[in-house]
Amino acid sequence: MHDLAVIGAGPYGLSIAAHAAAAGIDVRIFGRVMDSWRNHMPEGMYLKSEPWSSNLSHPGGEHTLGAWARAHGGFEAAHGRPVPVGTFADYGDWFAGRAVPAVDGRSVVRLTPADGGFLLRTGDGGEVRARTVALAVGVLPFREMPDVLAPLPPELCTHSTGHRDLGRFAGTDVTVVGAGQAALETAALLAEAGARPQLVARTRLISWNTLPAPLRRPLLTSLRTPHSGLGTGWSTWVWAELPGAVRRMPAATRRRRADTALGPAGAWWLRERYEGRVPELLGHVLRGARVRSDGRVRLELRGPDGTARALDTGHVVAATGFTPDLARLELLDEGLGRTLRLSPGTSAPELGADFETSHPGLFAAGLLSAPTFGPAMRFVHGASWTAPRLVAGVRRRLRGRTGGVRVPHPAPAPGAGAASPAGGR
Repeated sequence: MHDLAVIGAGPYGLSIAAHAAAAGIDVRIFGRVMDSWRNHMPEGMYLKSEPWSSNLSHPGGEHTLGAWARAHGGFEAAHGRPVPVGTFADYGDWFAGRAVPAVDGRSVVRLTPADGGFLLRTGDGGEVRARTVALAVGVLPFREMPDVLAPLPPELCTHSTGHRDLGRFAGTDVTVVGAGQAALETAALLAEAGARPQLVARTRLISWNTLPAPLRRPLLTSLRTPHSGLGTGWSTWVWAELPGAVRRMPAATRRRRADTALGPAGAWWLRERYEGRVPELLGHVLRGARVRSDGRVRLELRGPDGTARALDTGHVVAATGFTPDLARLELLDEGLGRTLRLSPGTSAPELGADFETSHPGLFAAGLLSAPTFGPAMRFVHGASWTAPRLVAGVRRRLRGRTGGVRVPHPAPAPGAGAASPAGGR
């Protein structure tokens, strides 16, 4: 029986496994390394976060994106230079090969409480036992698809995570629904691939991030608008660097901030590629969707003045984000999922200071932890705060079972930054 099983091999899972391995914990990590970054984002996408805040977390502060770039060439990890998603995925592979035990590429399809811990069943019928489990499943299980688009078949309506090659839409008019980075960048990439994209969004104004401030600035300027792993300004600094303080806020405040802080906005480097190339219908709400007799899609919209209009299109891409909802996590045993306490007003688990759920030994990281620890958990940057604290919780749980004999003291963990994901890249 392993001490810890980590389900998921993205930035959070790899960071947790790296800290656990460095602490001498017998850890096994499951999943395809960086799968969502490599296979569920279109070629040509970039991270929104700066290279210096796009590191996976290692207790010694080693194996950074900058170290990978110096070793491999072809990319300079410089402030103000966007990180290609493919580069970030390659960096994750490199990190996995150096910082964590061999990754078990099988998917976990069922997690069930068992005597002394948990039973994990894999897609090939295998069974593995572990005393503790960390859910680091990323964002893909929590894709949000508007109910109004449910009547449309998958060949005519997809989520933005459903595409690697947008070249298939060349010559096709495509309606992108949403107003965040995923929507804006998907629309721009569609235009560059020869498609005819159009954006539909409820908001009446697209928000754009500004050019990042230089790292070296006058002291007074830095005090007024401090840098953080997710941008500049004191409010952003709090969300990015003090998730523990966010957890102590009233539940309603946490929930509101997790939903709204660091909200939808386009990256500064995307604006020139998007504006003037993608027609927009802003302030429009989806009211219905159906397949026409000619095989095209008809969307029924309500405009900002309340008037109805119809929009015909060849395909719909819903860049409508993700909702942390335990009910969507199909790998959880039904009894386990039903008994976990939820964070008030949400469908995500209630978590302790060390990311442990109400079921002893079961921990949750990433998007599932955002309603507790705030919006930083929607971004890879949050992995650097999560990993050492979650592993410390695992150690405490194991000591409770083993009398503190087998688990050594961990190496000190620095406050290194991490990058921003699908969900918030």
